Amino acid sequence: MGGLNLEVFKFGMYVMFPIGIMYYFGTNLDNRFSVPDFWPKPENANKVPLERDEIHAELERLRARRLYLREQRLAAEARAAALNQSQGQQQDD
Repeated sequence: MGGLNLEVFKFGMYVMFPIGIMYYFGTNLDNRFSVPDFWPKPENANKVPLERDEIHAELERLRARRLYLREQRLAAEARAAALNQSQGQQQDD
């Protein structure tokens, strides 16, 4: 067997290896792993409305956007249906 010196060496490795890995990868993280302009600026970020009036204004804005997109979708579906119907009549002729 290895004796006492081997056991002391193994214990030292068991203790120092994780500490060395944490020191090597844990220091200077900001310079190594940072991505410039990763987070948006505060003026570009969404702001959660806190006041009652702001909440109602945001809900109205979202409702108007949803209705606008719905109108656009319905108009596109109507155009597609009219186009399909006219193509179907042309094939029948």
